[in-house]
Amino acid sequence: MHQPAPSADLRHRTVEAPAGRLHVVEQGTGPLVLLVHGFPESWYSWRRQLPALAAAGCRAVAFDVRGYGRSSRPAATDAYRMLDLVEDNLALVRALGEESAVIVGHDWGSGIAAASALLHPEVFRAVGLLSVPYAPPGGPRPTDAFARMGGDEEFYVSYFQEPGRAEAEMEPDVRGWLAGFYAAVSADTMPADGEPDPHFVARAGGRLRDRFPCGRLPAWLTEEDLDVYAGEFERTGMTGALNRYRNMDRDWEDLAGYGGAPIEVPSLFIGGAQDASTTWMADAIDAFPVTLPGLVSSHVLDGCGHWVQQERPEEVNHLLISWLASLRS
Repeated sequence: MHQPAPSADLRHRTVEAPAGRLHVVEQGTGPLVLLVHGFPESWYSWRRQLPALAAAGCRAVAFDVRGYGRSSRPAATDAYRMLDLVEDNLALVRALGEESAVIVGHDWGSGIAAASALLHPEVFRAVGLLSVPYAPPGGPRPTDAFARMGGDEEFYVSYFQEPGRAEAEMEPDVRGWLAGFYAAVSADTMPADGEPDPHFVARAGGRLRDRFPCGRLPAWLTEEDLDVYAGEFERTGMTGALNRYRNMDRDWEDLAGYGGAPIEVPSLFIGGAQDASTTWMADAIDAFPVTLPGLVSSHVLDGCGHWVQQERPEEVNHLLISWLASLRS
């Protein structure tokens, strides 16, 4: 299958939203499909999906989540709670002149997409989840759970939650930090089995990057791609992106009334067999018959890491397009 490359047909603009403004990148005409990126990325993570979805008859729209890229970056930490991000998505659908959309997210974007479909199924009529499976709200307080996951070391979420600490590691060398972070959980550059996982824990008093793999970039990431990501974060800083991690307890409180709630709209899951999210959340995947009763299909790609739509664009595009076609039938 020929893989479409980023196209001159991409249309960039900004729209008004509760965040202030959202930077939107659009291609194609037809039913609206919103693409929500994760950490630490931008709309650019969907560069291989936009032309493919447009060619399949969709109006594909990727955007910079609040705090990223050319979208607004509110100063308050609590402006990045999940309820606010869902409101941004609702405003975006309206600003695009539509009443409903299919929403697809990767990494944190998966959680944002899931919350959007859970809270507003009348607008988000189907949801695609990449890398991070749906787990209903509820359970223990997130800060407590993540503190236990680190054991004698420090789990990365706990590390990111302390304001200013991760920024002090990342911002002196954004490009180098991103390169190591991307490589740490890409299938072709992650550490061999049995070696310490460099991405998810830091030694006491240490930094995450002290355990990143050294060497080549992942096959999916060119020097030019890395320049795009680094250029955005060098300009914006990392705080807006990291503030998503600093609202997890607020989300837990905000969504307490939805404890155990399933997502009823048609859904899709695509994960990587070598992604730690697939391993850690295996129970969530097993629970899909209950938590995602509208699940159309679930796929775990062999030999694929965390960055599924960038590591395996042709396969992901095929799965997305087939799923979208099933929604129309």
